[in-house]
Amino acid sequence: MDAFKGKYERTSADKYEELLKELDVNFLLRKAATVSTPVMEVSEEGGVWNIKTSTTLKTMELKFKLGEAFDETTPDGREVVATVTCEDGKIVTVQKAKKEGQKSTKSVREMNGADEMVYTITVDGSDLVSVQKFKRV
Repeated sequence: MDAFKGKYERTSADKYEELLKELDVNFLLRKAATVSTPVMEVSEEGGVWNIKTSTTLKTMELKFKLGEAFDETTPDGREVVATVTCEDGKIVTVQKAKKEGQKSTKSVREMNGADEMVYTITVDGSDLVSVQKFKRV
């Protein structure tokens, strides 16, 4: 997990707008999200991990202990129960929707070499796969 610590800037986003549409994010928010260049910072202190994602419009923080479920409101407004684990050297986040009719997601962050993080997001019940790449800065 220590390999993930650091600061990254997004370099590409494949099928990201389609993913946001699948999650019922409105047009204006989708456009804002796709034109921004987020910076992701991964840190850990005392067993509590923090993944902070910042754009010019918004900063979101995901604080967690590995393997412990917690309540979260996602950036698109879904109420979920999230669990983050480390599997085969990858950070795996599962977000289970609390409300009927809302979507659940799974995301995987993995290192590709020392300086690139690949962030893959899937939506339960859909074959859509969004892949974002981040370069260490």
